[in-house]
Amino acid sequence: MAEKYNASNIALEQILNFIKSGEIAIPEIQRPFVWKPKQVRDLIDSLYTGYPTGYLIISQSPNMKLKNGSLSEGKKIMIDGQQRVTALMTAIMGLEVINANFEKKRIKIAFNPLANPENDEELFKVQDNAILRDRRWIADIAEVFKPTFDLWQFVNDYCTANSEINGSELNKILMRLMDIKNRQIGVITLDKELTIDEVTEIFIRINSQGAKLNQADFAMSKIAANTNYGGNMLRKAIDYFSHLAVQPDWYTDMCKDTEFMATPFAEKLKWLKDDREEIFDPDYNDILRIAFMYKFGRAKMRDLVSLLGGRDFETREYKEEIAETSFQKLTEGVMGFMNEYTFRNFVLTIKSAGFVTNKLINSQMTLDFAYTLYLILNADPNIDKAKIKHYVAKWYVMTTLTSRYITSPETVMDADIRRIKERGFLTYFEEVEAADLSDTFWNVGLVQNLETSAINSPYFNIYLAAQIYSGDSALFTNGSKIGDLITVIGDVHHIFPKKYLIRNGWTEKSKYNQIANYTYLDTQVNKAVSDDAPYIYFSKALEQCETKQLIYGNITDLDILHKNIEQNCIPANIIEMEHTDYDSFLNERRRLMAQKIKSYYYSL
Repeated sequence: MAEKYNASNIALEQILNFIKSGEIAIPEIQRPFVWKPKQVRDLIDSLYTGYPTGYLIISQSPNMKLKNGSLSEGKKIMIDGQQRVTALMTAIMGLEVINANFEKKRIKIAFNPLANPENDEELFKVQDNAILRDRRWIADIAEVFKPTFDLWQFVNDYCTANSEINGSELNKILMRLMDIKNRQIGVITLDKELTIDEVTEIFIRINSQGAKLNQADFAMSKIAANTNYGGNMLRKAIDYFSHLAVQPDWYTDMCKDTEFMATPFAEKLKWLKDDREEIFDPDYNDILRIAFMYKFGRAKMRDLVSLLGGRDFETREYKEEIAETSFQKLTEGVMGFMNEYTFRNFVLTIKSAGFVTNKLINSQMTLDFAYTLYLILNADPNIDKAKIKHYVAKWYVMTTLTSRYITSPETVMDADIRRIKERGFLTYFEEVEAADLSDTFWNVGLVQNLETSAINSPYFNIYLAAQIYSGDSALFTNGSKIGDLITVIGDVHHIFPKKYLIRNGWTEKSKYNQIANYTYLDTQVNKAVSDDAPYIYFSKALEQCETKQLIYGNITDLDILHKNIEQNCIPANIIEMEHTDYDSFLNERRRLMAQKIKSYYYSL
């Protein structure tokens, strides 16, 4: 059996030169460096003292057939070890890195030749003002590694300033420091014929932490490493969008990247500087996935990795024209994703369906497919544009209710995209709806799904979205909307008060915290209810409609109170209920909640 990888030891200086020359691509240099300065210091200390620093893993792309018929050697891309190598490049080579705030900065590591490790004195430290004032410290070791470094002159100057060390001793110490560049680093180069699945499996087995190689990360590495088809700028566009979506004020910093600002992407991102919406803040994984599904009609990220490498799925060859076309299509997909009109309208679609806060979003995959569907329908001439929001909202709610993209999401999304293309969306939508939303689902399945104590349950979130969509008011209030309580100051409270249930023997947390026992209440109403039994405080609410003296909320009209109780799916006989009725209350309220969700879905 052929070896799947080759292991070797290469001098640190040679590895850094390979990266500097582009022989090995390290795309993470273009992305935020997440290591803390102390981690950089620890790495340098490990190299100096001869401790192991782990393997670097390099994936070699297959040879690609060029348009003239010749073969191009596959590019080598580092898929594990980027942070370590980036740390070395900033500490030893003096290069700037991009930090978590997307600012270019150096991490400077200082060295103290006079330190005695046996007395717990540190040889290396992250440079600070105290070090700059201390003549014992070499403030930046990158100076020592420069080709122009004058060792003889430096030794003379240092010994003059620090008489406790002689030139011979200092020379030996500095030679040991400079010998870091000759340290052997373990490098594992994966065979270029390996599939993405095999690369992923080997990565997991070799990686000491057992971390999973994210296929989107692999795809992004291929994108960033490709300068022929604009991959480096495409990757920046994806990264910058996800950063601006979270921090719009970062736009002024992005503008400092003059090379990027000269690309068509910059204009597409401009609107994000004024965007404060938090419903959908996609990361690079989401952007890449949606752009790929939208333009390629596929959902498996391993296919994108192969296509960007130029793979012909029929002949199993790698061809330049396929790579070129794939980069072009992906760029179009990303540009379509970033379009202000479509993005804002999609967010508006989700919000208008009642999902007014990201607290009600359970699955990012489900949201990703909903936006993909929006883009697909928007480009379909056979779809009535006025109904796109309607279709996307219903599909999002349906797929959330049925957990469609929770198990094996890529496989299911891949099948959905293909069938939408083959049969047309409307025909396929009717088929899925008939199969997944039968009467049995509404009357039995959904009722059973509502039997949970998980407050972040998708079924409870959709119930809340249904209330928001209908403009329902919180219990015992007329005008205090559920949507306002969720987004501002409200909180969920127990209809059968928790202390009341515990006092009467219902001590299991999973029982008294059932979502069917939850409702949104105004804080003052909740305090007034306290730990009373339902039959007590609901009776008082009815009396309030006669006496007109406010005890709970602001409702003094009997018809409005009955409507309010109905809006919140409270059984009509709640006025008679005590702890012995708790189980029957839960069963009835689940049924009412399921009915409300059903009515909501068909009204979208």
